[in-house]
Amino acid sequence: MRTRAAPTAARLPFTCGVVAAVLLVGLGTGTLWSAAQDRSWYPQVAYGTPSLTSGRLWTFVTGAFFAAEPWQYALIVLGLVLLVGWTEWHLGTGRAALVCCAGQLAATLGAALLLLALRQSGWDWAYNLSHDLDTGFSAGALAAGAAASAALRSPWRSRLRAALLAFAVIWLLYSGTLSDVEHFLAVVLGLAVGRRLAGELAAGTGRPSRREWRLGAVTGLVVLAVTQIVVWLAPGYGPLGDTHGLADSPVGLILSLAVMALLVNGLRRGSRVAWRWTVAFAVLNVLVGLLVAVVLVISLVSDADVEVTGLPVLMPQAVIWTMELVLLIAARDAFRTPSRRRRRRTAPGGALDREQAGDLLRRYGGSNLSWMTTWRDNSYLAAADGRAYVAYRTHARVAVALGDPVGREPDRATALTEFAGMCDASGLVPCLFSASERTATDAGAMGWQHVQVAEDTIIPLEGLEFRGKSWQDVRTALNRAKKEGMAYRLTTLADEPSEVLSQVRAISEEWVSDMGLPEMGFTLGGVDEALDRHVRVGLATDSGGEVHGVTSWMPVYGEGGTPTGWTLDVMRRRKQGSFRPVVEFLIASTCLAVRDDGATFLSLSGAPLARGATTADSTLERFLDQLGAALEPYYGFRSLHSFKAKFQPVHEPMHLIYRDPADLPRIGVALTRAYMPQAGLRDFTRLVVPSSGH
Repeated sequence: MRTRAAPTAARLPFTCGVVAAVLLVGLGTGTLWSAAQDRSWYPQVAYGTPSLTSGRLWTFVTGAFFAAEPWQYALIVLGLVLLVGWTEWHLGTGRAALVCCAGQLAATLGAALLLLALRQSGWDWAYNLSHDLDTGFSAGALAAGAAASAALRSPWRSRLRAALLAFAVIWLLYSGTLSDVEHFLAVVLGLAVGRRLAGELAAGTGRPSRREWRLGAVTGLVVLAVTQIVVWLAPGYGPLGDTHGLADSPVGLILSLAVMALLVNGLRRGSRVAWRWTVAFAVLNVLVGLLVAVVLVISLVSDADVEVTGLPVLMPQAVIWTMELVLLIAARDAFRTPSRRRRRRTAPGGALDREQAGDLLRRYGGSNLSWMTTWRDNSYLAAADGRAYVAYRTHARVAVALGDPVGREPDRATALTEFAGMCDASGLVPCLFSASERTATDAGAMGWQHVQVAEDTIIPLEGLEFRGKSWQDVRTALNRAKKEGMAYRLTTLADEPSEVLSQVRAISEEWVSDMGLPEMGFTLGGVDEALDRHVRVGLATDSGGEVHGVTSWMPVYGEGGTPTGWTLDVMRRRKQGSFRPVVEFLIASTCLAVRDDGATFLSLSGAPLARGATTADSTLERFLDQLGAALEPYYGFRSLHSFKAKFQPVHEPMHLIYRDPADLPRIGVALTRAYMPQAGLRDFTRLVVPSSGH
């Protein structure tokens, strides 16, 4: 246990020290199990306006280490660990300690001074609050979190800031306790000094993207929904009055939240219809707020006895709706996604079919997997004025691009940018699967992220002789094939006799039936893809003409329309009575055959969710490793990856490229549907609870 705690304490000494101090104080005073505010000495340690006016200035330090009630210790410790610990991890101990302590002192002392100045103004809320006391380190934790948000990259920076500010504003307006005032001041202070405090760690700021505009609009609606929940669950006496008895009925609250949920989902996708409805609701609420304000002003001017009981709810909501309306108008270009019916009638990026995609691929060349972009079920985005394209499939409102953009070298980055723009305009989440290091670099320049999901295994053909101990298994396969009369031929499957094609289909169906799960697709082809006349097929047959194994090879084009290499797709062997090392024989024979035709390499492709013995550094990588382990008994991806190692390949990483980590759950669903479109709940259950037969 000590070995794990020691590195954390060394990396987060301030956070660990403050948490330990808070818990020790609670333990020593007994306030961990009994309320401190009930003790006679509570005014001597709690801060607030009474402590300020009585000269008990030390309380603005001592009060940070107490909690008024035992259950509040859990919230204080959680806030310190999550916000202060995260700040210290990113900004360092010195900066975290500075912003946390200064924010705590400034917020608590500032709140006391503010209420002292307002308590004689006739404002009942300020007068009542000026007699309250408070304890806890929550203001310092919020100040630290708000300041450290400057070091986050977009869009997480704006998301965290919006969440912190929304929390502070909602509770100030609708709860209005002393701690709410302190929290609001702490968040404002942290946001104000964050960029200066973060220094060189501060993330760059630029013009908001369409996604950030959408996030802002969604945040406004979420804030409005939360206010309704707060008023219903925890009515209080805020700056604008008493909110008790002003909440909707449970049915009315549920209906209101349901409507807002629909609008939030539409705004998140950039729906023009949702934008129009939200604007209409905003205008209506702003007009109601104006009407309430006019009635109030008239009552004050005329001294009429007019009571507007809904003022504590209506006025803050009108203010928030006004801000939402201004944001919606400013961000109107971010909400251009047409309805589903209109999307069916329009094709994004111009017309491009499989034949045209194949022509561009042969003209400009592509990556080792680019031939898969010519398969059925792909959609195409024509980019760079028709000189490039991106092939993708849409599942769960995610556009999953297959491999790299295809086109001239200078146009591929442009195609990636246009693909992202098309997805934004269509309300889709963009990602690229099995993309190369080059594309990951181009996407990184756009602020995207990537994770390795496979390794391409490449056999250089120049000087290949199968000599040395490392090639022993391959030489053995070639020698045994010669002794046992096994023949190899590289052919076009569509030109083979029907009896050969029937044997190939039978071998493939036997392989699929033994998996226990549906046949996978997307980057894994089958016999239908092998029938393409541009694809070459290696067959291993015995003296009687019986097929023992089959491999299919997709062309890898360089510029000019000539294949410079070939990529393995189908790899099947007969289960019963076949030549045992038939796959080694097929691959080795193909190496020699295509080298004689001028190819410079052979790609054995990458097994999904399989890679070399590297450490999983991130949570996502660990999840992918676990998923690969779950699929191993059914598809054998890791075993396949290990098998390919006997051909001494060069490894090149293949990446999943994504724009926002928050999109990963949806991307995971989309990839599952892409690979296993025919799988049902029963199949997925078998992955979680494997049968005894595997």
